[in-house]
Amino acid sequence: MRAWSRRGPLACALWPASLAFCALAGLRRRAAQPQRLPVPVIVVGNIFVGGTGKTPFTIWLAGKLRDAGLHPGVISRGYGAAAEGVREVHPGSSPAEAGDEPVLIAQRAACPVMVGRRRVEAGRALLAAHPEVDVIVSDDGLQHYALARDVEIVICDARGNGNGLVLPAGPLREPPGRRRDFTVYNAESPPPGIPEPAYRMRLEGDRAERLSDPSQSLPLASLRAREHIVAAAGIGNPARFFGMLRGHGIAFRELPLPDHFDFGNDPFAGVQAEIILLTEKDAVKCRRIDTLRNDPRLWVVPVSARIDDALAERILEKCRGRPTA
Repeated sequence: MRAWSRRGPLACALWPASLAFCALAGLRRRAAQPQRLPVPVIVVGNIFVGGTGKTPFTIWLAGKLRDAGLHPGVISRGYGAAAEGVREVHPGSSPAEAGDEPVLIAQRAACPVMVGRRRVEAGRALLAAHPEVDVIVSDDGLQHYALARDVEIVICDARGNGNGLVLPAGPLREPPGRRRDFTVYNAESPPPGIPEPAYRMRLEGDRAERLSDPSQSLPLASLRAREHIVAAAGIGNPARFFGMLRGHGIAFRELPLPDHFDFGNDPFAGVQAEIILLTEKDAVKCRRIDTLRNDPRLWVVPVSARIDDALAERILEKCRGRPTA
């Protein structure tokens, strides 16, 4: 990842491969025949590989659509899901079967969620099962060109576009200038080179809930005086979670884990700590494992996205002006 932050010798050596990657991606996009669903489709995604904050944004967006009187539904790939075909995701669904992000969205967004490799099929299945749905959010669907979209939103973080090159010379799935309607940056200030209009997203959390009993909670501020705390994160960018906790003045030892980490082999068995802080995404999987669900040291830190309401208004305007299917 460090090599992707600058255009050094390695990036230069891989540049021809990046040109080939761009050419193939362009051919794939032009060859796609986008199919339009009978309701507006809002696509949320990123061009920087790894996690940038798409899931909390999707949850925020679903809430704003609901506040506007709409009935949103979410479709997703369900990364790591074992189940084939299309399936509906419920708050109690297994992350191993449906994917951890879709289960978290089902728990937090209070709307129907459908997963499937083919987004068009997932969207049609969602509308068939829930005819009340009048707008669809495609989570992590930016590169799924077969699905026509009415709004495209690119999420980025402080890393911005990295060195500005596509894979493998850089961290981008597509060129940095690819079209989009809005950019949302999960950072203190706009990263260099991101196109307008851009809106800042803040991920905020102020409490921790005990994994074994969510009715028990602690203000994060109360942990400033505590010792023997570990923070674990199996997400795309663990540093973001750790930075938020440090912003609350908490001292802890970091335990970064791979994205979509399998908690079947208890990573906390040998950890010396009185409190272990987890992300919501990891908690979805830990709750399915008896030894972890009953570990009194485990506490979950829920976070919520905060974004200017003007973005929601502009998204709604674009949805209202969509062409007829």
